[in-house]
Amino acid sequence: MTETGTDVVRTAVDRAAQSVAPVWPLHSFVTANPLAGFEDRPFDEAVRAGSALFGGRGYPSAETFRRAWAADLIAEGHLREQLSAAGIEERDPETLLERLSAAEAETATRPTDEATARVDRLLTKWLAVFLDEGKADWPMPNREDGFYAAFRAVVRYDRAIPDRATLADLPDDPEAAVERVLAGHPADCWPEILETHLTALPGWTGLMKHRAEAGEVWQRAAPVTLTEYLAVRLTLVDLCGAPVDPEVGTATDDDGEWALADAWLAAWEATYREELVGALTEASAALDGEATADGGRPDAQLAFCIDTRSEVFRRHLEAAGDYETLGYAGFFGVPMRFRGYDDAVSAAACPPILDPGHNVEDRPVDGHEAERAAHDRWTSLRSAASGLFETLKSNAATAFSFVESAGSGYGLALAARTLRPRESADAAERAVGSPDTHEFCEPTVAHDPDAETGDDLPLGMTHEEQVEYAAGAFDLMGVETFARLVCFVGHAGETANNPFESSLDCGACAGNPGGPNARVLAAICNDESVRASLAERGIEVPDDTVFVAGQHNTTTDEVTLFDGPVSESHAADLASLRESLATARRGAAAERVADMGLDREDALAETERRAADWAETRPEWGLAGNAAFVVGPRELTADLDLDGRSFLHSYDWRTDDDGSALEAIVGGPMVVTQWINSQYYFASVDPDVYGSGSKVTHNPVGNVGVYRGNGGDLATGLPLQSVRATDDDPYHQPLRLSVVIHTPVDRVTDVLASQSNVASLLDEGWLSLTVVDPTREHRAFTYDGDLTWEPAVRVEATPTAADGGNEVGVESDD
Repeated sequence: MTETGTDVVRTAVDRAAQSVAPVWPLHSFVTANPLAGFEDRPFDEAVRAGSALFGGRGYPSAETFRRAWAADLIAEGHLREQLSAAGIEERDPETLLERLSAAEAETATRPTDEATARVDRLLTKWLAVFLDEGKADWPMPNREDGFYAAFRAVVRYDRAIPDRATLADLPDDPEAAVERVLAGHPADCWPEILETHLTALPGWTGLMKHRAEAGEVWQRAAPVTLTEYLAVRLTLVDLCGAPVDPEVGTATDDDGEWALADAWLAAWEATYREELVGALTEASAALDGEATADGGRPDAQLAFCIDTRSEVFRRHLEAAGDYETLGYAGFFGVPMRFRGYDDAVSAAACPPILDPGHNVEDRPVDGHEAERAAHDRWTSLRSAASGLFETLKSNAATAFSFVESAGSGYGLALAARTLRPRESADAAERAVGSPDTHEFCEPTVAHDPDAETGDDLPLGMTHEEQVEYAAGAFDLMGVETFARLVCFVGHAGETANNPFESSLDCGACAGNPGGPNARVLAAICNDESVRASLAERGIEVPDDTVFVAGQHNTTTDEVTLFDGPVSESHAADLASLRESLATARRGAAAERVADMGLDREDALAETERRAADWAETRPEWGLAGNAAFVVGPRELTADLDLDGRSFLHSYDWRTDDDGSALEAIVGGPMVVTQWINSQYYFASVDPDVYGSGSKVTHNPVGNVGVYRGNGGDLATGLPLQSVRATDDDPYHQPLRLSVVIHTPVDRVTDVLASQSNVASLLDEGWLSLTVVDPTREHRAFTYDGDLTWEPAVRVEATPTAADGGNEVGVESDD
């Protein structure tokens, strides 16, 4: 190595890697901004960079804007205002849309020569076998030594690689291998060259970036770095005669067309935001006129995830009885790794913005030996049957006889699953009859300093940490009065034959179900010593309050309560709550089924069919439609139908004297919802580049991702079916996130002054922020950049989806 070699390579790789957005594996799919590497730039500059590097569209198409205009989703006054701000003199909408259509025909695509395409084919083959997470029957050898070393050890057997005899002379060090290929190019060009190579396969490089940063079990088993990847790629580039400094695409040169698309998008967002903010300012003013509460306790309190799907269920539950619902990030404030009773490894159960701080395991408890034995018996039988099936199916000596003997029965089972999916699933569940693990297990909440966990994280939490998590939850939600039953309700989806099933689970739990986190917080809050410490901090939990965990199945809208801590004294409360949950389920399911354009009459059966049908490409809409994040007391939104488009976080500015709760919400959930919103936005505007295209062409690989076809790059985003009703009929409205916070505006200014990363996202146009200030006559103020505000002024009456009514946020244009 030369005196500048190693350091120059490392610096160049670090700079180039900034353009790569992390991609999570399928089993814990987390929605994230595919242009996260460009969030330090203005939005319009970022989408231009994405167009050049990835060939992706950054704004909705002219046809999408045309649909929105025809459906009155874009107010004429807002469009005129945005066109004037952009210096565009033409005012006729159809003429403007025709201009956009013409410009779209010139959208850039990244050029690829045949030699580079050959490199990509060879490289993706090696990446698939090295990065496999437990699916391969014959794992690649030497993976524990790292990608570059494992490649060097076995690559000489790959006859598809030209001049592979020269591979014996590869340097031992990956930095040296990178420098060897780049030596003929000026060092100041290395970052740009490496950026081009890293963004050639953004799915694979995004996965490697995530694994290197997360450092979880598979990274420890098969370590990989972007430097190692580049060492292998540049080696193949050299052997295949591909260009070391390849050309990339160029974004459309006409600045006017970019400005025009930006104006249409801003007008659409302003139209939606004006209606939302108008409704919230009216609701805020009405709070002053309401009679003072009599201090009575609700029948029960239920804290749901801030997920947009929870907004629908919360409305129907509140209509079913005297219930108070709350919104809180679905990991319930406990940053942990969780290992279920039947799990081989633990998994992160907190937002990617946080590092896990604890290991928690589900372990059997005394007194439930019968349930455990029954569960173990059925689990063993299923495991043995599955293992035998796989052996017979894949063994060359038995495969044909197995098909001969089992084919007819297997065919009948497949026919039943296809023609009668709901009934088949019910029959399988009745046949198994195995107790769920929560019936005989409890999470290891108490700290065990001597436990072996396999990593640097402790098992459980100290008493002080438990108190902090409980107090933090109540402080952030502004809870001061406690019902007899307080439920923490996580959520998860249910779907069959769906590689993207984890995208329907809780994003705040890193694409995993939220039930375990709910169980942990409930166990903490039921601890008498924790309650005593909370009382010392001024948080008085009544003796008759019992905390219960639950999990909301967002596909079927069934809520399962884990009622282990509930004694006979609360049996009536629990029975009444279950009845109300069933009522709310019927209402929420009917609303969702109607949103899919289907008949409400048998909504529950339809949602259950979708969950069990292995041919169903749209089991539910997930977070599609999301457009807003509202932070404030439930009273602010209780009388509004937000159409399942708003994340709702409970917050009461009156209980947050020092602003610490608001700072935690702005720096955490607000950032995560922006990631989610960006993922849906870009998957909508360009499903092929920033999404994963149609599920029809998907082939899962290595439990880490999907190919579109039989090889190539990993898909980086949501499938087309998650954002469109049909291939040509959009469902999700691609709008950047509109955040509304109910609090004095000066408090938000102070928070943003200390959260420079969030202020930067606002300054660069990745989301908008409006404050409804209850101390200033409930007026609304819009963030105007550089910690300044402008009064929110209505441009003109805004069209609504339905005349009359309280619905905020119109139905989609499908």
